Amino acid sequence: MQQASAFVNWFRNSSPYIHAHRNRTFVIFFSGAAVTEPEFDNLIHDFALLKSLGVRLVLVHGIRPQIDERLLQQGDTPKFHHHLRITDTTTLQYVKQAAGLVRVEIEALLSMGVSGSPMAGAKIRVASGNFVTAKPLGVLDGIDYCYTGTVRRIDIQAIHQQLDQNNVVLISPIGYSPSGEVFNLSAEEVATEVAIALQAEKLILLMDQPCLSPSDQQPIQQLTAEQASELLNSNAEMPVAVILSLNAAIQSCQQGVRRAHLINRHQDGALLLELFTRDGIGTLISSAEFESIRPATLEDIGGIMELIKPLEQQGILVKRSREKLEMEINDYIVIERDGLIIGCTAFHVLTDKQNAEIACLAVHGDYQKGARGNRLLDYLTDNAKSCRIKRLYVRSTQTVHWFIERGFTPCSIEDLPEVMQNAYNHERKSKVLFKDVL
Repeated sequence: MQQASAFVNWFRNSSPYIHAHRNRTFVIFFSGAAVTEPEFDNLIHDFALLKSLGVRLVLVHGIRPQIDERLLQQGDTPKFHHHLRITDTTTLQYVKQAAGLVRVEIEALLSMGVSGSPMAGAKIRVASGNFVTAKPLGVLDGIDYCYTGTVRRIDIQAIHQQLDQNNVVLISPIGYSPSGEVFNLSAEEVATEVAIALQAEKLILLMDQPCLSPSDQQPIQQLTAEQASELLNSNAEMPVAVILSLNAAIQSCQQGVRRAHLINRHQDGALLLELFTRDGIGTLISSAEFESIRPATLEDIGGIMELIKPLEQQGILVKRSREKLEMEINDYIVIERDGLIIGCTAFHVLTDKQNAEIACLAVHGDYQKGARGNRLLDYLTDNAKSCRIKRLYVRSTQTVHWFIERGFTPCSIEDLPEVMQNAYNHERKSKVLFKDVL
């Protein structure tokens, strides 16, 4: 029963994301190494699930290990400069072979429909084509890259046409010039340029390793594009794969893609956990803050009521009607995380304009260890200073010590301003504290 209950709760909690992702365009990059591993079948199943939930999928695959394998078999050494392959005439033939083989393997896996398997009834149609126009990279630092190219243009109309026909679009890191030449491209660059051209909802980069903080080697949960740039600038020794993915994420977010996700593909189900749980499992890069603190609006009332309802039932907070919240909404501050109100408080300025009361300070149970209560209190203190408030008051039944630890001093009811004395509920017997605003 516990397992059944956990599944039901997960399914219910994932429903907002199912609705939000429907008919959205996701561009997903995965390396050539991913295709060679047994776990790739599970990734294909997850792609099929996204497709069944109405996501418009564009898949961009790499082919680097497949090219290297062919070169080494012929006794040749792969040549790179600044992490880009130097593609001579011989290497170009291996590029074509690798791209064709990998594309066919992926198409075959997406075509599975064996009864009893996760692909049963999927009926996925895959479309590939000359969607990418390329040009030669040329000579850089005295190095001729030969048939290594860069993206010149993405055929947006052709890709949209295939997506509108309910097809999954599969793109290889190959580009074609108007004169008929073939160029070997960086798969990360192709995925980035496709996401930007389509103004995709998400660019998802399935990485061969997680994105870890250089300071403590812990997974990085989220960054703005600006913070990601600062991270790269101050940590030049990060792994090449992470640098390439971060650069792709930054570029896409700066040019109109709402969010980029860096996900460790080695964790089974990581793609689904990232897309259908609120906190995800990878690294989110966004143009704006994923979590923000701001003044509340009328649209937040439902979220505020949902947040404080359990605390009201426990007697920790005084019950507030929807009408009262609507009347006082301009006094409220909220913390919003991906559309969910996870924290709130109220800042009631008293009639004397010199004192104010802090009320309804609450943080969602799942987010109480991230110093969000401190953030709300700091925000209110800054508000008080800007309004030239001299003293902050708070009434509390169960969080007295939390406020004392943050500089508040207990006082008696008689020490309260008259308007607060008149409103004091003697049945609740709340403790009263104050803090002078310096």
